[in-house]
Amino acid sequence: MDHIKDYLRQLKAALDALDLEAVRRARDWVGQTRQEGRQLFLCGNGGSAATASHLANDLGKGASYGRSSRFRVIALTDNLPWITALANDVGYEAIFAEQLRNLGQQGDLLIAISGSGNSPNVLNAVRVAGELGMLSIGWCGFGGGKLVEMVDLPVVVDSRHMGRVEDVHAILMHLICYYFMERES
Repeated sequence: MDHIKDYLRQLKAALDALDLEAVRRARDWVGQTRQEGRQLFLCGNGGSAATASHLANDLGKGASYGRSSRFRVIALTDNLPWITALANDVGYEAIFAEQLRNLGQQGDLLIAISGSGNSPNVLNAVRVAGELGMLSIGWCGFGGGKLVEMVDLPVVVDSRHMGRVEDVHAILMHLICYYFMERES
C-alpha cells in the first residue's frame, strides 16, 4: 500500500475514534478557566512540548488579543533556565512539578500532554496539580498509560504511532483555540 495513503487512512481512523464529548469538556474547562480568571498551565516533552508551546501561543495571542476576556496561559516547557536548573539540581522528573509548586493555585487547570502517558515529569506535574486543588486534562495515546488514571479528564488518541498521536494532539489544540478565536469574543 502507498505510505501516504496508509498514513492518512490510519490518521482518519484515530480521528474517527476520538471521544468528542471529552474534547468538548476539555474545551469547556479551558473556557471556564478563562472566565474565572484562573491560570492554564501546559506541559509535555519533545513534540508534546512543542504542542504545549503552540497552544500557549494560540490562546495567549490568537484567542486573546483585542478581546475583553483573555487567557492566562503558561507553557511550563518554555522557561529553559528554570527547566535546566531544576533538571540539573533536582532531577528531570521535577521540571514541571516544581514550577507548578511556585505558580499553581486551587482552581487552575493543567493540560498534560504525553504521547505514551508515562512520562515521569508529566505524571509528577499531574500529581502536584491534584495536591494544589487544580483540575487536570491529559492528552495521550498508546492506550493512555498511567496518565489516563491520574487526570480528571483524559483525552486518549486511539493509536500506537507517535506521529499520528501528535497529529491528533495538534488538531485538538486547534479545535480548542479556533473555537475561542472564531466563535467567542
